[in-house]
Order: sequence, then C-alpha cells, then structure tokens
Amino acid sequence: MELVDYLRILSKRGWIAILVAVVAAATAFAVSKMQTPIYSASVKLSVNPARADWGLSNTTKDLLRNYAENIRTHKMAQEVIDRAQLDMDTTTLLGKLFVSPAADTFTLQIEARDTDPQVAMTIAQTMAEVFVEDRDAWNQRQDKRDRIEVSILDSVWNLGYQQYSPNTKINTSAGALVGLLIGLLVVFFMEWLEQDVIRTDEDIERAVQVTVLGVIPPVTSESGSQATERRLATARRGA
Repeated sequence: MELVDYLRILSKRGWIAILVAVVAAATAFAVSKMQTPIYSASVKLSVNPARADWGLSNTTKDLLRNYAENIRTHKMAQEVIDRAQLDMDTTTLLGKLFVSPAADTFTLQIEARDTDPQVAMTIAQTMAEVFVEDRDAWNQRQDKRDRIEVSILDSVWNLGYQQYSPNTKINTSAGALVGLLIGLLVVFFMEWLEQDVIRTDEDIERAVQVTVLGVIPPVTSESGSQATERRLATARRGA
C-alpha cells in the first residue's frame, strides 16, 4: 500500500481510532481515581570512612550493599515497630521498606511506602535513626582510624512525602496511546475485510489497475416505478 492509501483509510475510518483512544484514556483516568493512593517518604544516609584512605574507601563501597541488607532485617524492623509504636508486624513493615545503596556517592536511601503518608514518614525516619545508632555502637568497638561514620543528611520531616501511585497523568496518557494503537489495528482490520468489496469507481481502479472512463448510474426503485408507469400509460394509449 502507498502513502495515499493509508491517508485514504485514515480519513475514512480514523474516527474509530480516535474514539477508542478517548474511551481508553477515560477508562484509565477513572481506574486511577478509584485506586487508593500510596505515598512515599525517604531519608538519605551519608556513609563516610574515618580517613581518606583508598583501601578504606573501597571497603566502605563494598559495605553499602551489606548495610542495605542489614536494614531490611526483622530485627531492625521490630526495633522500628517498638520505638514508633506501629500497629503492624515485621513482615508487613519490610514490605513497605526499600533501601537503595549508591556506591558513587557513599549514600544509602531508605524509602517507605504506605497509604498513610505519616506512617511512611515515620517508618523511614525511625529506621534511619535506628540504623545510625546501630552503626555508632559498632564504631565504639573499632579503632578511630577504622571507623565508618553513618549520618542522616536530611530529616524526613524536612523533606516531606510525595504520592507514589497511582500516577493519573501517566496512566491516562498510556491508556490513550494503547487505545489509539488498538483503534488503528481495528481500522486496518476492517479495511482488510473489505478489500475485495467494490463500491466506487476508485475501488475498481485499484482492483483492475485501469482508469474508469464512465459509470452507468444505478436504477433506483423510484426510477423503475416511473418507467413501469410510462410503459403502462403507453400500452393504454395504444389500446
């Protein structure tokens, strides 16, 4: 098919694709509005070696992943629950907790998600405080030159929270795009089903690759009735 054929199809049935896209976008928007919002709060920890030593710095980078695993333990989770007096078990809390180590910046990001933004903020901040205290206790047993200091860069109460899901704008845009693609598939499928049906002189030209020079007009029921009446009138006059 040539470009002109695609344009012809779109001009003829493009409204179907647009309608499907609008319906899909409206559906995605409605579903997003019906979902329960989930909020996210995070705290970033700075992990610094006691001295600017290449070996200690590399050791610190390697320890970041271990620190992330230590944070996501039932022991740490229970400490957070007891301190913040949260009404949940450790498994539930760990399901709301996410830790991301960044070796290039020597940081750990502790993120908590919950339907209640205050709960998310409390989990993130309390876990950060518990982990910093745990590292401080560990450092007290080490030589000062070998210590790895962990500190909170910004309190979650200063950073606040944000809505994690649903993202209504993205969902609506994605719904419109998917609907448009489905609509285009429907349009071209309908065109494929009717590719052997000839309705106009353009269809004839595309089918036989010959220019149409003339078209015999169809005889309508009204024209046929008039012709019959004329034949009857002629017959009466002849009689």
